Amino acid sequence: MEKKKDRREVVKDFYADAAATPRPALCSPEVHGKGSVAHIPKEVLDISYGCGSPVRLAAVKSGETVLDLGSGGGIDCFVAAKETGPEGSVIGVDMTGEMLGKARAAASKVAESLGYGNVEFKEGFLEDIPVPDGSVDLVLSNCVINLAADKGQVMAEVMRVLRDKGRFCISDVVAEEAIPEHMKADENLWGECISGALKEDEFMDDSRRAGAYGLEVLARSLYRVAGGIRFYSIVLRGYKFVKGAECLYKGHFAIYNGPFSKISDDDGHEFPVGVMVEVCTDTLAKLQSAPYKGLFSIIDTKSEEVVACGPVAGDGSEQDDGGSGGCC
Repeated sequence: MEKKKDRREVVKDFYADAAATPRPALCSPEVHGKGSVAHIPKEVLDISYGCGSPVRLAAVKSGETVLDLGSGGGIDCFVAAKETGPEGSVIGVDMTGEMLGKARAAASKVAESLGYGNVEFKEGFLEDIPVPDGSVDLVLSNCVINLAADKGQVMAEVMRVLRDKGRFCISDVVAEEAIPEHMKADENLWGECISGALKEDEFMDDSRRAGAYGLEVLARSLYRVAGGIRFYSIVLRGYKFVKGAECLYKGHFAIYNGPFSKISDDDGHEFPVGVMVEVCTDTLAKLQSAPYKGLFSIIDTKSEEVVACGPVAGDGSEQDDGGSGGCC
């Protein structure tokens, strides 16, 4: 009896075939602007599989280090390479040798067209990204995380490789309801980014558990209906914030400017509109950075008193010491 392939083997074989024989039906419904891809060879465009355009919405900055997970034939890497300029760098990671071969063959042509080469491709798995801790400004991924068996581990790896205040911009497929077992067993549906899709709230929960802040869905559209279930393409953005060695209150207050009557952040701090809320140094740093910057007015009372959150006796946890913002 033939041994049943695991999910990784199924996906690897599917995309090895798709590298050799283009599958137009898998190509992204959101087409990059002609100016964004004019420097990219046609053989790459023909295998530009995906479900959105994360690089377009990521606002890639000159000089950034960008990582693309599941880079395939390299299209998003090559688009990002133009945006980062010669001072930046782009890393593509993929597990499929055939895709890596196509991408590496195209890299020299792209470098010749741009006048510089700043893209490299590495073989690896999303659950164990071959990139050092805290070395990346931006992580991209286009319809690949749904193919991984352990999405939580993938998001943990995303947060590991990001620098402080770095961000991810991930396009992926989510399902409106749990996928039934008979669809999960369909190898073709796995390759087509259907059977491995999470529900949107599950994708959000995995991201938050991994340590992501400021999650925001930048785009959402109907991707496909299969088995009576609606699947959506979303582009999710999130940020990494490295907390300080101590949680300190130094007399800083944040005032939420609206338009909602109140909001709460990922650490449970509540901000009613127009009300001064004392914030610690960690929360202050977050509110002064993307994606929160501009939503708050910050008041510095120039207080000489510094108050630290301390552990509750006996259990090692943190408590609110009186600062109205609470501990992070």
